[in-house]
Amino acid sequence: MSNLPRGYRAFRKKHPEVYAAYEALGKTAAESGPLDEKTRELIKLGMAAAPGSESAVQSHVHRALEAGAPPAEIEHALTLGINTLGFPTMMAALSWAWKAIEDHKE
Repeated sequence: MSNLPRGYRAFRKKHPEVYAAYEALGKTAAESGPLDEKTRELIKLGMAAAPGSESAVQSHVHRALEAGAPPAEIEHALTLGINTLGFPTMMAALSWAWKAIEDHKE
């Protein structure tokens, strides 16, 4: 993925073995079930929104777009959190997603 956050890239460079193990675990988890890549990324997007992780939301927006999710599906995935996360948290995640969608166009 080309739009990794700076801190993520720095960690990868400083700790390549830990990063490789982390990536391998994520790949194994992703491939262990029936969900397609787009669905997995939309689910991870919602999970990133729950704790209010701006960089994770933006990362999973980019990944979802690359997996074929149109912006409308990304917005819907986040809007579904309005009752679970609360309006302010959902709106924060949605605003981060809008920025990532715009950045992805560049």
